[in-house]
Amino acid sequence: MTSWVQATLLLLLLLLLCLSAAGGQLQEEALLAFSSITPINNVVQDPRSGRVYLGAVNTIYQLDEALREEARTVTGPKEDARTCTPPVSTPYCQDTKPSPNVNKLLLVHPSNGSLIVCGSRYRGICSLLNLSNVEQQLYYSDSKGERTYVASIEDEVAVVAVMSTYVNKDGNTFNVFLVGKGYGSLDSSKLISTRILQDYRDWVVFESIIEASTVQATPFVPKYLHDFRHAFKEEGFVYFLFSRTMGSTDNKNFTFVSRLCEDDPHYYSYTELQLNCGPGNKYNKVQAAYVASPGKELARVLFMVASPDDDGADSALCMYPLNTINERLVDIISACYSDSGKIAGIPAVDIPYSYKTDEFCTSHIDVSSLCGADFLPSPLASKPEFSLQAKAVIIRRGLLTAVAIAVENDHTIAFLGNSLGEVYKVRRGWNGTCGRGWFSEITKVPVQTCHLKTDCQSCVSPWDPYCGWCVLEGRCTRRSDCRRAEEKNGWLWSPKQQCVKIVSFNPPNLSCKKTQQVVYCTSPGNGSRNANALKCSISICVQGARCPQFVNPDPVLIPVGFKTTIGFEGINLDLYQVLEKKIMSYRAYIALYCSLGREDCSLCKNADPKYRCVWCVKRKSCVYEKLCTNDQGTECPDPHITDIIPRYGPMRGGISVTIKGSNLGIHKEDIKAINVVGVPCIHQEKKYVVSTSVVCEIGPLDPLRTNWGQVEVEVEGGKRGTSSAFFTYRNPIARSVHPANGSKAGGTVITISGFNLDTATREDIAVTVGEVVCTVDMGPGTYRDLGPGTYRDIGPGTYRDMGPGTYRDMGPGTYRDMGPHKLVDDKAYLLKTSSSSPPPLLLPQYLQEALSKNNTVIQFLTPAVNRSSETQLFRTFIQLDNWGRELKPFDYHPDPAFDPLTKKIITETSIIVVTVSIRGFEKAMTAKEAQAFVGDVPCYVNALQDDKLFLDPPSSQPQARSKRHRRRRDTSSDPLDLLIKFGNGEWVVGSVHYESNNEVPLFIIIPAVIIPMLLIILVSVYCYRRKSQQAEREYEKVKHQLENLEESVRDRCKKEFTDLMIEMEDHTNELSEGRIPFLDYKTYTDRVFFLPSKDGANDVMITGKLDIPEARKAIVGQALNQFSNLLNSKTFLINFIKTLEGRPDFNARAKVYFASLLTVALHGKLEYYTDIMRTLLLELMGNYVDSKNPKLMLRRSETVVERMLCNWMSICLYQFLKDSAGEPLYKLFRAIKHQTEKGPVDARVKKAKYTLNDTGLLGDDVEYCVLTLQVLVHGEGPDVTPVKVLNCDTVSQVKEKIIEAVYRNLPYSQRPKVDSVSLEWRPGSTGQILSDIDLTSQKEGRWRRINTLAHYNVRDNATLVLSMVLHNQQNYDQNQDNQEESKNVLLKRNALLEDDKVFHLVRPDELDEMKSKRGMKDKSMTKAITEIYLTRLLSVKGTLQQFVDDFFRSVLCSGAVVPPAIKYFFDFLDEQALKHDNVDEETVHIWKTNSLPLRFWVNILKNPHFTFDVHVTEVVDASLSVIAQTFMDACTKTEHKLSRDSPSNKLLYAKEISTYKKMVDDYYKGIRQMVSVSDQDMNTHLAEVSRTHTDKLNTQVALHQLYQYASKYYDGIIQSLDEDPASQSKQLTLRLQRIAAALENKVTDL
Repeated sequence: MTSWVQATLLLLLLLLLCLSAAGGQLQEEALLAFSSITPINNVVQDPRSGRVYLGAVNTIYQLDEALREEARTVTGPKEDARTCTPPVSTPYCQDTKPSPNVNKLLLVHPSNGSLIVCGSRYRGICSLLNLSNVEQQLYYSDSKGERTYVASIEDEVAVVAVMSTYVNKDGNTFNVFLVGKGYGSLDSSKLISTRILQDYRDWVVFESIIEASTVQATPFVPKYLHDFRHAFKEEGFVYFLFSRTMGSTDNKNFTFVSRLCEDDPHYYSYTELQLNCGPGNKYNKVQAAYVASPGKELARVLFMVASPDDDGADSALCMYPLNTINERLVDIISACYSDSGKIAGIPAVDIPYSYKTDEFCTSHIDVSSLCGADFLPSPLASKPEFSLQAKAVIIRRGLLTAVAIAVENDHTIAFLGNSLGEVYKVRRGWNGTCGRGWFSEITKVPVQTCHLKTDCQSCVSPWDPYCGWCVLEGRCTRRSDCRRAEEKNGWLWSPKQQCVKIVSFNPPNLSCKKTQQVVYCTSPGNGSRNANALKCSISICVQGARCPQFVNPDPVLIPVGFKTTIGFEGINLDLYQVLEKKIMSYRAYIALYCSLGREDCSLCKNADPKYRCVWCVKRKSCVYEKLCTNDQGTECPDPHITDIIPRYGPMRGGISVTIKGSNLGIHKEDIKAINVVGVPCIHQEKKYVVSTSVVCEIGPLDPLRTNWGQVEVEVEGGKRGTSSAFFTYRNPIARSVHPANGSKAGGTVITISGFNLDTATREDIAVTVGEVVCTVDMGPGTYRDLGPGTYRDIGPGTYRDMGPGTYRDMGPGTYRDMGPHKLVDDKAYLLKTSSSSPPPLLLPQYLQEALSKNNTVIQFLTPAVNRSSETQLFRTFIQLDNWGRELKPFDYHPDPAFDPLTKKIITETSIIVVTVSIRGFEKAMTAKEAQAFVGDVPCYVNALQDDKLFLDPPSSQPQARSKRHRRRRDTSSDPLDLLIKFGNGEWVVGSVHYESNNEVPLFIIIPAVIIPMLLIILVSVYCYRRKSQQAEREYEKVKHQLENLEESVRDRCKKEFTDLMIEMEDHTNELSEGRIPFLDYKTYTDRVFFLPSKDGANDVMITGKLDIPEARKAIVGQALNQFSNLLNSKTFLINFIKTLEGRPDFNARAKVYFASLLTVALHGKLEYYTDIMRTLLLELMGNYVDSKNPKLMLRRSETVVERMLCNWMSICLYQFLKDSAGEPLYKLFRAIKHQTEKGPVDARVKKAKYTLNDTGLLGDDVEYCVLTLQVLVHGEGPDVTPVKVLNCDTVSQVKEKIIEAVYRNLPYSQRPKVDSVSLEWRPGSTGQILSDIDLTSQKEGRWRRINTLAHYNVRDNATLVLSMVLHNQQNYDQNQDNQEESKNVLLKRNALLEDDKVFHLVRPDELDEMKSKRGMKDKSMTKAITEIYLTRLLSVKGTLQQFVDDFFRSVLCSGAVVPPAIKYFFDFLDEQALKHDNVDEETVHIWKTNSLPLRFWVNILKNPHFTFDVHVTEVVDASLSVIAQTFMDACTKTEHKLSRDSPSNKLLYAKEISTYKKMVDDYYKGIRQMVSVSDQDMNTHLAEVSRTHTDKLNTQVALHQLYQYASKYYDGIIQSLDEDPASQSKQLTLRLQRIAAALENKVTDL
């Protein structure tokens, strides 16, 4: 099977390459191919770039369109084992070994330029590679768990996928791909899965984001063996094509196509349809498929190749129109909804993935939409009797494994590949061969070879739809390549069309002044002469004679295709003679072709009115107006865009984009708007071409937007055209430049390599080297820089003979304008020959290789010639690689002769003059080419004239060149030879004597150089030491400042902690007296269970008030007791819960509320409640373990049982709260409240100066002072109470502090409320009532500041009187939730007197301004930020640290008393973990954390008012949230990597987290080592809790509310009970019906 899969993939690519090869001109050349060292598994092609990607065993290849390798990445072998769960570094992976990585899936993700790659290693984990360079891995992770396992580790299991999009409930759209996968023994159990391609909240890349899949394979592995072959997307649907068995003992396969709606997030619309191919469904197993339209106007068709299941001797091609498939699927679904699963009375619907096949399709539902709703409890399929039958269109021997479809000239051509690697081109009645491929090789094969057919007969006889005979051009071509193919018999295709060939003319030529008949003969294309040859004659009038003729035709314009009467004037008609009864007129006529050059409506309407051309809608062409009388279109169709040039542009825009198409307007003003990828594009009107071309300049793209999309053009009238091609914004990336150096004169070819270099067009690209502009030659991904003045004329005398003898100058411009040829790595030759033939025909007589070369000059040493050839003229040629050119000729001359020297004594300042006896020296030589030596020292050749050579003598004393002279003492009188050298020739002109001048003494030079250098060094050392000392002083200064800041923070923490401990001593004394305001059990459970509900404190479970008529109370009470008994039936209760959870409108809030009601209703039997909870937890645990996501269990309250567990923990830990954990929690709450109120608290924005939460930090530096007020309570005696407040406190804040101090011995619910008291200040004999807002309030524009004590100028030790205001006292619960709201309402009511906005310390508009400045990193805010974050947060944290540690120790100390419920439940989790292989220690840790710390303790910590009778303000709640988050972080196993960008709340306790984590681990280990709690002991404890507290709860109210759910889902519950045999035996349905009749007079069957 593996070999078949490989053949399918390779041949499919071969077919696609065959199709792509059909688009261009083919030549007889070697086929393009690429070989892989390992078998190729998958092949895909990027439609935008044309790149080909190969997924082979252990390797991913990236090829260009010519199959040249661009990049590769190695994927294996990898250390792995079949039973290993990645990563392999974990101790759970044993017996690993190097294993090959078979590529399972290769998918192009175009929106972000990545390639999805999935292999067989590591449970089928996928990765993302860069489409431009697969060596760059964009994403890979093997630590995300089972949710990211996509492919299969089994080699035989096929995987298919298709790109799609997913829209979540928030309206966010994500790129996903849908995967269809067969069954592997260690794979995921899902047939279909949706995989996300980005991280989003809890989702990670490649996660299967649809957990509730309706297509599960687990129960059906023994029955069905799916083999997926193809996946595609069409018009809002996703299709999968596969074969499977029918689930019986017979393992025969059948082909199915399944369909689901693309926007169906739960696969409810998944339906299967059986496809039969051939007579009796002979070809029952699908091998491959392809979707295409067999013609321009035809619908889409599924082409499928299939073979018999048990015999691969032959295969067939079958066709299934998609609209027929969709109609049959709709019939199947409709039959299930409305006709009990029958069509025409015959059962037509099968339920393959459910055991209850007889109970489906029993309801009659009117369904208007078949997507996105849970109408089907299980996927549907067609029965074999209602399968879709198709004939075998083509049958071939062998096993067909691949198919591709192309359409040419309305002929459908199928390309079929077999298991042997052969590809066939097939049409009905005609076969052909395309090519052959191998499992490890990919080949690009042409689909037509029309150019190889040399005559008409061989061209048309094969019936190849691609090839036909172009009559006027006399060659075999495709129809699109024949210029006049549209004319009748202009392009012959079928052998039924007789080939026509002109075989002769007689006479072969004719004078224009002679009248004579011309006869030409034609014959059929087979070459046989036809006796009835066509004869034609042309009568030509002799020039100058009076010839009969017609002149002045009217009209001159003659419309083609319309019968027109033409008038003429006759001349010399009386001389008419019979010459074949024809008179030829040579007047000019214009045949009016309206359609010529006017292919669309806009071009037609733009024609000159004199042509009278109109656009005919019916004929869809431009015609003469009288040829289209009724269907003349007044408006043109919408614009049609055919091409975009270029397809890529830079992110900043600024380039011109040419949009090709039709109907793009008539005038440039018709273009109203152009959008490229949603970005407006500026129309360039000067470049507008009527109807066919629009040019615009693109704008910059927002980096947050998608970088690719379509182009849209809007023309006059609001008509829009959208391109089918895509435009992509991307920036070119240059990686390297070669060579790195070049000549200043230019000519260097610079190759710039990188990625995306084909962005924009050549005209848009500018390359400069420094300030020099380079000419750009665009190549695929490469710019070629030709430079300025490339290969320019290099002047006269460049190519000269450098050998012995004279020669003439070749003249200027001998070698110029060579074009872009690189002279590197090429051999260059100078060829000399005496023959007149060019060098390619004769061997050169003399050949010389280049001496040196660069980009502008080549130099040669001329070869030596015979003396006999000195006077002979030579032709000279130059050859560079395959390029050659003849140079100007030159000849050889005799060697030069030198005259004796006239001056033989020289000095270093003199000039040596050498004369030549033969003139013409200057023409054959330059000064640079000559060399001269005096002794062994060279002389500089200063100038060269026609007969003289001027030399500069050497600057130092030369030595003799000969050995004889060297033995002698070197003196100025020694003779030195003067040597002249030209090329290989040397001449000694004579001897000279050298005299040297005096030199400067060395003892003067050395001090003149060394002394300035020493001075410079000393100055540098001095400057360096000075700078170092200055830097050291600056460092010490900064260090001192940091030490002062640290000391300041330390002192502040110490001082504030001391103050807090003194303050807390009073509270500790109160605690010792038993004054912790614990809530009673009922209030505690009411708040934990029901306060978070939507009604809050007004919930009926808290108020306990039911609206039941007095007359019905007895009946209702009796019925509720019966309902309570019914709930005590485990069978009923389990069915009740499952029915509710199966309803889509039973949301998470309803589940939480229902579980809380159930907890109260069953509180009298907590042991029974625990048993129900255990049963549901076991089922929930099984679901998570089976789905291979056990770590997600108990993370959220998504089920009833999860909330039941939370309530169970709250009940069992109430006494532990009162005895142990309550006191440190209350101390922590009081400490936070006291520390917060020590500093200013803004009453409006709820921000405080002292807090743990940076988001609740008061940013302004508010000036304040502490006041001690003497408070008298009106009517309670003369005693005063001292109260500490701040002068910046509002009047309401002062009231709160006074009430708390005066009534400190009363719980919060019994104290007077702020709005029920008034405050009077008595500075003298008269009193003043203080209020938040009054007429004296300070006003700043539209803002009014809330009054504070500073506003009233209240002094320290002032006396204030607290008085009660008469009002209706509200109960506590209303005050608890409405306290803050009451103050806000009071403030607003007062403020509305003048319609002003109010603020306290910071105006909200100033706060926003501060945030913007902080975001801009304003330097002026630096000091404030330091003060806020280092001083305030750290000081508050250090002050409260002891209280936080005490609370954590009280909760996480296993050495003290541990509630039995915790030990019991933790043992239950440990016991269940041992029963499952894929539950590790980390998973058990997560379960325990989710069930106790995160589900109970975090809730209690964040809400102290659930446990105590206290009021929690918003500023206190903000600090509690930080501590709660720290507690959650401490309970997780994940290591949090902190950085400078981490939230301040996490950074604040980063140091303590490790300590807290160890406390959690020790706590869990300690509980595991404790003595187990037996079921009997636990039941005894639960029974005691029930006995003690049940009578205090509103049990009857809970039962009544529970029945509301039973009433709402009555029909579903009844149906569920009827389907359960256990319920039927207990008559639970009857009991529920009786209760319903009693409670609400419900009509039943009683």
